[in-house]
Amino acid sequence: MKKINSGTDIETENSHESNDNPSSTQNTNTIVDSGSIISDNGKYTIQCMTIIGQIEGHYILSEQNKTTKYEHIIPMLVAFEQSTDIDGLLMILNTVGGDVEAGLAIAELMAGMKKPVVSLVLGGGHSIGVPIAVAAKRSFIARSATMTIHPVRMNGLMLGVPQAFEYFQRMQQRITRFVTSHSKISAERYNELAMNTNELVMDIGTILDGEDAVNEGLINSIGGLDDAFNALYKMIDKNKSSDKKDKNKKGK
Repeated sequence: MKKINSGTDIETENSHESNDNPSSTQNTNTIVDSGSIISDNGKYTIQCMTIIGQIEGHYILSEQNKTTKYEHIIPMLVAFEQSTDIDGLLMILNTVGGDVEAGLAIAELMAGMKKPVVSLVLGGGHSIGVPIAVAAKRSFIARSATMTIHPVRMNGLMLGVPQAFEYFQRMQQRITRFVTSHSKISAERYNELAMNTNELVMDIGTILDGEDAVNEGLINSIGGLDDAFNALYKMIDKNKSSDKKDKNKKGK
C-alpha cells in the first residue's frame, strides 16, 4: 500500500488524474489558448489541432474575427514532430481561408512531417484551407462540409500594372503545385474549378461539397471523427512496426 506523506503528494496525484479528463481546467485552458488538446486512450496519444475561422498572417485581424494565428500553429507542429510522447496528429479544419503565405507555411510543415498526420474538414475548408487539408497523409471530409476553390485575390488598393497581375499568377501557381502534388487532382482540373464563372455570384471559383471533393481527387475519403482516428491508429501501428524492424536490423 502506498504511503502518502504530505498534502503535496495528494495534490500531485489529483492533478494528474484531472489532467487526463478532457474537461479539466488545464485542458480547457489549452483549448482556449491554442485550440489544441492531447487525447490519450491508453494505447495511442493523439495531438488534436484546429484551423478555425480566418488564418491570420502578418497583419492582426479585428477582434470580431475568429482567427488561427500561424505563429502559434508553426511552433506547435515543430514540437509535435519532435515529441516522443505523441504518436499522431489530427488536424480539424473549419476555416474560411485567410493569408496565403501563412496557410502555405502551415501546409508545408504538415507535409514534411514523418509522424502520421490526418486531416478532417468539418463545416468548411475554403480557399487556403484547401492546401492545409490535402497536406495530411490521409484526408477526410464530412459529407455536409464544403470546400471553395478560387484564384488568389487581394483586399484593398493595388496597382493595376502587369507586374501586380504577374505576381498573383505566380502565387496561384505555387498553390496549384502544392495542392496537385499532395492530392489526386490534376493542375488543369484545379485551375478549371478555380476559374469557373458560372457558380459564385460575387466571385469566380467553385464550391465542392464532401462527395464532390472526394470525386475530384482533392480529399481521400468521406468520413467523420471515428474514421479519422481509425486511420491514425493504423498509420501509427505501421510506423511502430517499421521502427521495430529497423531496430532489430541494427541490433544484428
